[in-house]
Amino acid sequence: MAGQTLRPFLTRAATLYPDRAVVARTGDGIDRDTYAGYADRVRRLASALRAVGIDRGDRVATLCWNHDNHFTAYFAVPDLGAQLHTINPLLPADDVQRIVAEAGDRLLFVDPSLVDTLRDAYAPDAFASVERVVVVGADAPDLPLPTTTLTDFVADHGGDYDPPTLDGDDPAGLCYSSGTTGDPKGVAYTQRMLWSHTMAIMTPMGLDIADADVVMPVVPMFHINAWGLPYAATAAGAKQVYPGPSPDPADLVGLIEREGVTLTAGVPTVWLGVLEYLQDHDADLSTLSRIVVGGAAPPERLIRAFDDRGIEVVHGWGMTETAPVGAVSHLKPGLRDADYETQLAKRKKQGLILPGLEFEVVDDDGDTVPHDGEAMGELRVRGPWVAEGYVDGDDGAFDGSWLRTGDVVTVDPDGYVELVDRAADVIKSGGEWISSQAVENAIMSHEAVSEAAVVGVPHERWGERPVVYVVADADRDEDDLIAAAADRVRREFPDWWVPDQFRFVESVPKTATGKFAKTALRERRDEPLSGPVAADPPNDDA
Repeated sequence: MAGQTLRPFLTRAATLYPDRAVVARTGDGIDRDTYAGYADRVRRLASALRAVGIDRGDRVATLCWNHDNHFTAYFAVPDLGAQLHTINPLLPADDVQRIVAEAGDRLLFVDPSLVDTLRDAYAPDAFASVERVVVVGADAPDLPLPTTTLTDFVADHGGDYDPPTLDGDDPAGLCYSSGTTGDPKGVAYTQRMLWSHTMAIMTPMGLDIADADVVMPVVPMFHINAWGLPYAATAAGAKQVYPGPSPDPADLVGLIEREGVTLTAGVPTVWLGVLEYLQDHDADLSTLSRIVVGGAAPPERLIRAFDDRGIEVVHGWGMTETAPVGAVSHLKPGLRDADYETQLAKRKKQGLILPGLEFEVVDDDGDTVPHDGEAMGELRVRGPWVAEGYVDGDDGAFDGSWLRTGDVVTVDPDGYVELVDRAADVIKSGGEWISSQAVENAIMSHEAVSEAAVVGVPHERWGERPVVYVVADADRDEDDLIAAAADRVRREFPDWWVPDQFRFVESVPKTATGKFAKTALRERRDEPLSGPVAADPPNDDA
């Protein structure tokens, strides 16, 4: 169906909400535009891209932060039936080289602050397909590729661009996974996939985005389309606010206050930083109604702290392969009158699979596990915005139309999915599973702990035992903190889930999208453990 494309979202916004604002923080201040002006910019950029030969199926890369010009590329590139390939600037140089070569990008947009990142990543063979670099700034620096500025690139192009006819199967986007458990893998999105995802997250069961909202994506635009917020906000006609390069908590709070932000989204560490800032600074966050959190489970203290301010923390789950939102934790009608602790227990979970998706949870034998909140298995999903393969042809994570997510989950009797662990991160001790993420969340509930990452270490008797890397306040006594953190784990889980060792570090290594890099931690682990554990695991025979 030709209508299932991104183009009508912008056409509608420019027609029905021409004066609704698009705001961006830049290095020089605040840029302001409207949907009418933005639509004109999209047409001019699309016309310029077509003039240099960009056509259906071509790939155009961006190495950019969250701002209005990046937003322009979000619609201009797919409007040609080309693929917008958003590159994560935090990836190692060799990863950037590999994905540019694999994608065959023909043109690359780069922010001035990321020019050195591009220089460091440049290799003639890897960038052989790149015909031109467009710098989103005032000057075109000296680069080993033909280079121009965005202003010069669009200078001779007006808004009278004649768009090509598109179909839902035409290309739209390309994103590489975060590489949490291996090399980043490329996922291609069609127009229909992003259209379907947009329609789903606009609904109340999704992220409930409407024209009255003011949406600020803090989640990077270089990763999974900023969780789809730029497309959904445009489809709704909502005001949009882009926080620009490297926003700190003061920047985010200031934008919320000045622009009246109602909905924002980002990983938990962002909002923990905001909470720390609010401890010492007065701020009016009265317009902010909800914060969408993903990428990691929100610590309970984060939810409680924002609840106290009248701001709802909405927990979501997704993957690069699901474009990305696949589940959101909203309270079902029967739970809306429940006591606060019962509601909190549900809200901490990854939530209810979105309408439009199918899911199942299977054990190692492929059998479906019961929805009892205890039985664990791998989550599998399929649907109109779920990928069915990777751009390199590797289909090892796919079983026909099913995506094998690699996430070990439980599903409770109410249907709420709870992520127990990544299949690669779950710890098997004495034949029983230990959820590294559950232990991490329990330890991070301590106010003195800012980060905690748990990995399994080989054990001569039990197979594996958990060890935790902790980032904590420098003035806290380590022995007292260990005792308190261990007690918090024991309150929720068996004694034998308590980590055998607490290793205090200045920071936990992270992937390019801010997740704990547990592969790096496993490389740092010491000799296998052989001593006693807090309490024997229940099965000594496995």
